[in-house]
Amino acid sequence: MNFDRLKEKLEILADAAKYDVSCSSSGGTRKNKKGALGDSSASGICHTYTEDGRCVSLLKVLLTNHCIYDCAYCVSRSSNDIKRAAFTVEEVVDLTINFYRRNYIEGLFLSSGIFKNADTTMERLVRVAKKLRLEENFNGYIHLKSIPGASDDLMQEAALYADRLSVNIEIPTESGLKLLAPEKNRQDMISPMRYIQKGIIQYKDEKKILKKVPKFAPAGQSTQMIVGATNENDLQIIKVADHFYKNFNLKRVYYSGYVPVLEDQRLPSLTTEVPMLRENRLYQSDWLMRFYGFKAEEILDPNVPFLDLEMDPKLSWALRNLDQFPVNLQTAEYRTILRIPGIGVKTAQKIISARRFQVLTMDHLKKLGAAVNRAKYFIDFTAGNAYLKYLTDKNFRKLLIGGSSSKFHNQFSQQLTLF
Repeated sequence: MNFDRLKEKLEILADAAKYDVSCSSSGGTRKNKKGALGDSSASGICHTYTEDGRCVSLLKVLLTNHCIYDCAYCVSRSSNDIKRAAFTVEEVVDLTINFYRRNYIEGLFLSSGIFKNADTTMERLVRVAKKLRLEENFNGYIHLKSIPGASDDLMQEAALYADRLSVNIEIPTESGLKLLAPEKNRQDMISPMRYIQKGIIQYKDEKKILKKVPKFAPAGQSTQMIVGATNENDLQIIKVADHFYKNFNLKRVYYSGYVPVLEDQRLPSLTTEVPMLRENRLYQSDWLMRFYGFKAEEILDPNVPFLDLEMDPKLSWALRNLDQFPVNLQTAEYRTILRIPGIGVKTAQKIISARRFQVLTMDHLKKLGAAVNRAKYFIDFTAGNAYLKYLTDKNFRKLLIGGSSSKFHNQFSQQLTLF
């Protein structure tokens, strides 16, 4: 084996994979067995991070950065003059096993450029997962990227050996995709997602009847959208995400701020900053839809199509709906308490439980974990609340911004190397 060439391939293909952020490993159910290697049943593998805060605990590589497509936003586009490389199936398997045994990683995230066509590429990805499972007895986490246009037979096999599958829809709207990637078809991206969704539903139904049923993509599927490469507004983006959550039962939708890497008249200039704060606000909106009961059209509307970069979307919604406040913590239902800025899911649950035994005060709220610096303006306590006078203050927005501090820091940089 030529170790120098292998190291060069690893550097090229790991660097090319850094733009794909949809590598979460939560939700796996594949437990270790006697004589096997690895375990993906943990709630999430999050031990190693990039310098910009992204989780890279997996061996995250492309099978190849050769690609037949010429997508304007992709560093691996066919017309781009870059070093090209390709792993063999055996090389990826050996790297995964050896890195796992050295405790560098706890699983594999494998994507690829398109070799010749969708099926040829998908078949090689499946062979990697199959070889790891059957020959190396590897029970660690495996996330495979589904190749748009791959056959149902290959998707079936991929779901039997991988924990999670994902197809990146890349650009939020079909018109944006046609502009930047005219060779691609949105339907080719949707078809494998639909097939996996039906397979997961069928697996769950069979599991109720049969004791032993082969696992089928136990960690579900996800997708990713590039933000800022085209001119979609935030309302369009979160509506697309909401559509996929409702109609495809996705585990996650990921948002990736466009990183200017190529000069193209269809793209933002190379001097454009990566929209990291916008990306952060989209994740916060996504959280509101998934866990707080917000609808996409509540977070934004045609009159306000972009997220407020100065404050989180929940606080921004509250400012636009002051008629729904203050909320009485002693009597309000759970769904209403969740909408109070500064109160999260766990704190709301604690409030529901605690108020059965005592009348809650501001001190109780602090102990229960609420961000009181925001919540205090929107809550009506039985004993009264002096902060409520600010609800009608014309400078209320400035007061809120001045009293809030964001946990977000723009530290975008290159992927932290594991090698």
